[in-house]
This record gives sequence, structure tokens and C-alpha cells, in this order.
Amino acid sequence: MHKSLSNSYKSSTLKRHSGSLSPFVHSIFRLNQTNNLQSQSSLANSIKTPSGYSPFRHFNQNPCFFSSGYFPNGVNLKGFGRNESGESCAKLFFRSFCSEMCRESMAYDVVIVGAGPAGLSAAIRLKQLCREKNVDLSVCVVEKGAEVGAHIISGNVFEPRALNELLPQWKQEEAPIRVPVSSDKFWFLTKDRAFSLPSPFSNRGNYVISLSQLVRWLGGKAEELGVEIYPGFAASEILYDADNKVIGIGTNDMGIAKDGSKKENFQRGVELRGRITLLAEGCRGSLSEKLIKNFKLREKSHAQHQTYALGIKEVWEIDEGKHNPGEILHTLGWPLDQKTYGGSFLYHMNDRQIALGLVVALNYHNPFLNPYEEFQKFKHHPAIKPLLEGGTVVQYGARTLNEGGLQSIPYPVFPGGAIIGCAAGFLNVPKIKGTHTAMKSGMLAAEAGFGVLHEDLNMEIYWDTLRNSWVWQELQRARNYRPAFEYGLLPGLAICGLEHYILRGKSPYTLKHGKPDYEATDAARLHSPIEYPKPDGVLSFDVPTSLHRSNTNHEHDQPAHLRLRDPKIPELVNLPEYAGPESRYCPARVYE
Repeated sequence: MHKSLSNSYKSSTLKRHSGSLSPFVHSIFRLNQTNNLQSQSSLANSIKTPSGYSPFRHFNQNPCFFSSGYFPNGVNLKGFGRNESGESCAKLFFRSFCSEMCRESMAYDVVIVGAGPAGLSAAIRLKQLCREKNVDLSVCVVEKGAEVGAHIISGNVFEPRALNELLPQWKQEEAPIRVPVSSDKFWFLTKDRAFSLPSPFSNRGNYVISLSQLVRWLGGKAEELGVEIYPGFAASEILYDADNKVIGIGTNDMGIAKDGSKKENFQRGVELRGRITLLAEGCRGSLSEKLIKNFKLREKSHAQHQTYALGIKEVWEIDEGKHNPGEILHTLGWPLDQKTYGGSFLYHMNDRQIALGLVVALNYHNPFLNPYEEFQKFKHHPAIKPLLEGGTVVQYGARTLNEGGLQSIPYPVFPGGAIIGCAAGFLNVPKIKGTHTAMKSGMLAAEAGFGVLHEDLNMEIYWDTLRNSWVWQELQRARNYRPAFEYGLLPGLAICGLEHYILRGKSPYTLKHGKPDYEATDAARLHSPIEYPKPDGVLSFDVPTSLHRSNTNHEHDQPAHLRLRDPKIPELVNLPEYAGPESRYCPARVYE
């Protein structure tokens, strides 16, 4: 793994040693051949990289390896547990040479998957505790994006509560949070009109920000504290020990052809082994979902199934005269029908930029509905179109959101670690905000993990502190808003009005979610196809044009990232019974 966020890392600790066996490598051979523990410790202290940095650290007087990001040619770090051949590795971590098929292994105290708000908050909090208690723990964050923030599209209304706790001096430290909310509007749309409603969002004291900029800033703060961040590496598998405890993750192999063969640039993935592993993958993270299933975490907390929505967003640059920094707008109604839950948002950021988008719940009934086309149609509404005219699109993106709320949160602790952020599902649906709750969950998990490593406590403390935190209180008050719309738009609005203005989140009942999203789709024979207008290339655009603006690039000769569990279902079920909805619900049309 030869990649880091920081240029200073690249210039110093990530240098590769050229040539044949170096004195540094010979020193490692000597360390491996030394049987006496005291001699190993003494020798470890004497070994330095060419830049003068020691790759070793100590726990309880036992020498073990700490990855400095420095890798001599051919040198690999093995961790604890068992290797791929089933051989037992020593408790003392050591570097050794192995065949091409062996994976390089790097050992840390804490491995965090995902450099989003939750993962970086966890990393920062861990290092803060290390400074407070004068303890040295190694923390690694692996991120699939090419750089920190690369997979987060700009435009967010940010509640700074968690940041106030994590970094109280953020204003003095020039955090990219500069546009306070100036107005908060809520409209109900029909095809031709917009009706103003009382805003339930309570955004006073919040800010309109670029979340990708904030995440990059958090990444810098984490590195200043000593966190190692490796962007460009996707976690692809969970590592277990003989007792089925999670001991880290493996990154994906690179240089694989579409047919599965190895190309000339083939490179094995890396094992990142940690005493604690925190998963901050975001909504429906692949590894998180595997652990939820393997350890029956949803059953353990008696949680319902998760419900999802698809959010499609564009960032526009508009005329100066139309731009009102800090102004935010949310809408319900058109273009969605009254049985489909969803709505739009429009945020005025700085530099004449706005972020606008449409969120569509994925339990919609009509298989002919196309969320991407609904968003294109939305931009032509008479109340929206004048703002965009004369502007240009800067960015396009889409993501899923987990909307299950309190009812759908799985037990977030597994043997060897925890699930944090949107991977567990802490989005506050009526607020349409999850960044602050994700950050707080990461901070609480970090505190629990520090207790495990330093004070011999139990990771279950995370679950206890989470339920006693303001995150849980907030989700408790918001728990009935999303399931209220199972009864339709107008009944949902009535129930939400009762919850918000009269009961104020203290209802004596808890509404349940309906069917899982995939069961809610009706057969195609019950609906008529929807004829969407052709894009005009000014306000509305075709999918290839939008994908170009997403800066998403894939090699043609690489394996497909989507794998069908049963390749016969699209032809035998989806097409004849549901008219092939996968060709419409994906905003990138990858299923085509």
C-alpha cells in the first residue's frame, strides 16, 4: 500500500527503497532470526528506515510492528491470527518475504473502513484520547475513493453539534463552514404551483456547506494527530481468526481483467489487521451487511428491516442576482405521485453555487417510475426553472440513504469491532440530516474502542453509550415520521403534523415500517408506462451527459462490480412480470 492523503507522507514515509537487499532488510532478517524476546526488543529499537523513522512500536513491553507507511522492496508485514495457508502467526509481528501470491499484511491497533464523517471522527477522537491519556495507539483509515472526499458530492445542511464536541475550536481553525442558514422554506408542489407550508426543519444555527470539503478538512486534522489515511483502496473482505472474531479487512486485488484473469499490472490486495475494526462504509456497506447477517445483529436488537431511498443531486453555478447564500428550500408533492414518499431540496452555497436534488423512497409501487427522469422533470417546475436558467451544471451524483431510523438500527457491535455512521443507519429522516449523528456515533465507538485497548473494557459499552446519547434521543423523537407515509402523502402529513406540533416526538406508540422495499413493487400489468419528456440539454440532461459530470471512470477491461445472485431472474422474472425495472431505477443505468 503505497498511497496516502498527505503529500508530506508521500515525500517522507512512503519512499520505497531501491536496489537489492538493504541494511534495513538485513536488520529485519536478524530480527526474525532472534529468538530472545529481549534481544528482539533491543534490535527493534535500533532499526530505522532511511528517513530515520522506526517502523516498530510496543504494547505491554512486547515489540510489534507499526506501519510507518515505509515499505522496502519485497518486505511484508504479517499480523496475528492465521495466514492463507492456515499457518499460525506469532504474537510478535514481524516482516518476512513471501511468494507473489502472499498478501502484504499491516498491523494496527484500530482499522477504520471509510474516510467519511463517521470514520474520520472516530479516528480523531481516538488520537485525542491517546494524547489525553499519554497512550500511543496506531490508527489506520482506508478509503475507496481516489482521495478523501472524492465520493461525497457537495451540498449539505450541516448541524455542528457533534463537531462542537469533537473540535470546539473549528471556527478558529478555518473549517470550511462559512455560510449560515439565512432562510428556511418548505413548499408543497403541484404541477404548476408551489404552496408555502410552515417549515418543520428547525435549521437555525445550521450551515450550508460542501460536505466533501469538510471531510477533506477532517482528514487533515486526523493526519495532524497521527492517523494514517490510505485512499484509493476498497475493503473487499473481512478477516477472521480461528474463533470467528474480526481481526481486520482485506483490500481488493488490482489488475484483474474482465474475464477474471490477471493482467500485467496485477497486484494482490493488502491485509489491514487491527485489534479493533470500525466499519464506516456508509449506507448499505457491503462488509457491514455481511457482518449484520453473519452475527445476526438485526435480530439481536429486534430491529426491523432497513428501508432505503435514492437521492439524485446536481451542483449548479447560477447568476449572481439569483443567488442567496444560506437560503434553503425543501418540497413535497410533484413530480412524485401521492403514494410515493420523497421530496426535493435546494441549498444556496457560496460562490454562486446551489445544490439541488430529489429523494425518492425505494418502496414505490409503480415499476415504470424512473427516479432520474423524475428529477429531470422537477427542474422544469415553474417555481424552480427561473432560478436555473442561465446557469451551468458543475457536478452530478447519486447515493442511497437509509431511512429506517430507530426501528431499523441493528446491534452495532460484533466480535472485534463495531459499525458506525450510516452503515448502521443513524439518519434523522424528518431533518434530512445524518452527518452530525454519524460523527457522534464514530466518537462514541472510538471512546469504547479506546476503553477496550487501554482499560480492558468491553466493546458493548458503545451500544450502551449510544442509547444514552443525544443521537438516540433525537432518533426516538423522529421515529414515526417515515412510517407515517406508508398510508399515503396526505395521511402522512397529518400524522407528522400531530407528531411535530402536538406530541413533539413523545408519542406513546411506535409505528412500524411496511413491506421491505423490494416487496413493494407492483406487477407491471397494474400500471401504465410513464412517458418522460426528452431532455432539452439546458435544464434536463440524458444519463451519459450526467455521468460525465460525475467524474466516474472505469476501465473497460475489469470485472463487473455488480454480480447477480441468480442471472436467470432478470429474464424470467423481472422482464415479464415487472417490465425490467432495473433499467430505470439505477441513476447510472449500469444494469443495461
